[in-house]
Amino acid sequence: MVIHGGGTCAHAAARDSGSSYPSKPIRLIVPYAPGGNGDILARVNAQKLAESLDQQVVVDNRVGANGIVGTDMCAKALPDGYTLLYVASGHATNPALYGKLPYDTLRDFEPVGLTASSPLLVAVALNVPAKSIKELIALARSQPKKLNYATAGAASSGHLSAILFNTMAGLEIVHVPYKSVAQATTDLIGGQIQVMFPSVTSVLPHVKANRVRALAITSAQRSALLPDMPTVAESGLAGYEMSIWNAILAPARTPKNIVAKLNTQLRDIAQAPDVKERFASIGADTLHGTPEALAAFLKVEITKWDKILRAAGVRLD
Repeated sequence: MVIHGGGTCAHAAARDSGSSYPSKPIRLIVPYAPGGNGDILARVNAQKLAESLDQQVVVDNRVGANGIVGTDMCAKALPDGYTLLYVASGHATNPALYGKLPYDTLRDFEPVGLTASSPLLVAVALNVPAKSIKELIALARSQPKKLNYATAGAASSGHLSAILFNTMAGLEIVHVPYKSVAQATTDLIGGQIQVMFPSVTSVLPHVKANRVRALAITSAQRSALLPDMPTVAESGLAGYEMSIWNAILAPARTPKNIVAKLNTQLRDIAQAPDVKERFASIGADTLHGTPEALAAFLKVEITKWDKILRAAGVRLD
């Protein structure tokens, strides 16, 4: 049985919450498959944390149920700073996608800090006449339910981006889910699908080779990888912003001084030139903020996506 709160476990955590932390290896649970962008970013942070803390940080991939399996493991772990969780945007959308989670998304976790943000692109097939976001919106409005957008499946980042786009612009571009980004991209190149919201790195080679047309980037600011690419917001859909964010959490009631120490390390990692370069190579930007800022951010994200996904009727259970 894992005890949260009083008793021997709590006293042990308190004893190790001072200058001696960390005195043993830290486990970083990554609820995603090895090799994906989230896993890569987590491993960069794990390596840098290990170097700065002079203690091993072990990445533990616990895949399943859209990240719920690994997230639940962290929620039920001892709050002593030796179990951490690397989450992405899905952490904030799962409460709306599933009727019942085995943990409380806010109460069962201690925010440590944001680490990264990865924008997406709005890409169209070459046979689509739209050359800008304004033109795409006008085209979609003139042909309700005639245009299709491809995704790697329900509740994927591309799907969420398109739902937000449809909702904010009042459009009816139709969802066509695929089994993988690669399959979806192939049909976008072939013109069988008209629109897609892919990651920058997955489609950038095709944009440069003039096989697909990129109209805008989904983040609030332009990307260093594509400095001439406008954002969706500045291209005609004010207020639109969608990026895949990543953050580190700990079990609720992890001692505040341990959280503060980890947050300081994350700040230094985010500022390191080699980390910025590594993140940029996979289309991500380093982020940092206080635990309090992350807590507020999570509340806003959960509320926003609950409203959007409920209105769109998107569920995974």
